[in-house]
Amino acid sequence: MKPINMSEEIDQNRRRFFGTAAMTLAAAQLGVFGAADAQTNHAAVPAIKPGTNTSFAPLKQIHAGVLNVGYAEAGPADGPAVILLHGWPYDIYSFVDVTPLLASAGYRVIVPYFRGYGTTSFLSSETMRNGQQAAVAVDIVALTDALKIQKAIVAGFDWGARTAAILAALWPERYTGLVSVSGYLIGNPAAAKVTPFPPRAAFAFWYRYYFCTDVGRAGYAKYLHDFNKMIWQTASPKWSFDDATYDRSAASFNNPDHVDIVIHNYRWGLGLADGERKYDEQEKRLAAGPVITVPTITMEGDSNGAIHADSAAYRGKFSGKYEYRLITGGVGHNLPQEAPQAFAQAVIDVDGFTRG
Repeated sequence: MKPINMSEEIDQNRRRFFGTAAMTLAAAQLGVFGAADAQTNHAAVPAIKPGTNTSFAPLKQIHAGVLNVGYAEAGPADGPAVILLHGWPYDIYSFVDVTPLLASAGYRVIVPYFRGYGTTSFLSSETMRNGQQAAVAVDIVALTDALKIQKAIVAGFDWGARTAAILAALWPERYTGLVSVSGYLIGNPAAAKVTPFPPRAAFAFWYRYYFCTDVGRAGYAKYLHDFNKMIWQTASPKWSFDDATYDRSAASFNNPDHVDIVIHNYRWGLGLADGERKYDEQEKRLAAGPVITVPTITMEGDSNGAIHADSAAYRGKFSGKYEYRLITGGVGHNLPQEAPQAFAQAVIDVDGFTRG
């Protein structure tokens, strides 16, 4: 497909941060609609300058599963539902411009903080601070139930893309359309534990190995603000975000469970930490690398400095109506915040796919 250009002023031919072959191997190892009569606008999304919006309406809280979930909501209550899922080290502000675009097109937009972020908290001090992929996905199922949403489109990047893909793979009758930045990110810890990455991919994942040490955990906790800002800079090397933009999101890392969840996520992903037995059934299905059958749009920024596979590597993981979009103009890893118009358009277009 012809690339979507977000800025003519930025070199469109910049090399990816790491070699495609290494990224493909490493990433492979990683890896609702409401009322039927609700009206939505499937016309082109209007142009918006990234950073136009800096806040949401007052956040809401709801008990869902093992959590009290903090989330933003916008749009008509009877509109078709869209759930937007953030990554690490990011938060709901990745969607601060996407949300009003979708709301104005008639969608009910839900943007939750994951466990360990922002105003989301555990209901019990006894619950394991678990960052495994199935646990995070089940949190969103519980949220969907609590909000009485029957069906939804799911869209995200990084942890959010992984979670959205899991929802679409395991519960396709509920999560009927998918937008995923960087493709298919469902992980297999057993494979990751025994299959070494090539040097460039291992270098790209330095923080995962750092987090597997006691000093790495202590370092992340001590230098949390600066550590995550550095990740932003390396993952989106051409995104000139200001301190205010970063600090709005960085506040969510002050959640008392944040460090535990992040460290466990990465240790679990390498097969070096146990999960919870109650998620074994889901993890067994995910380890098989299930094909996703719902309509899907995958996306990539042309300047994504984070590890990612070539789109051809995961094409076979999607059997429904499918499209890949390369967003050019210096767009990095945090694609929804850097290119909100393109991301919102993908959500609206995948909705069109679901409607035939």
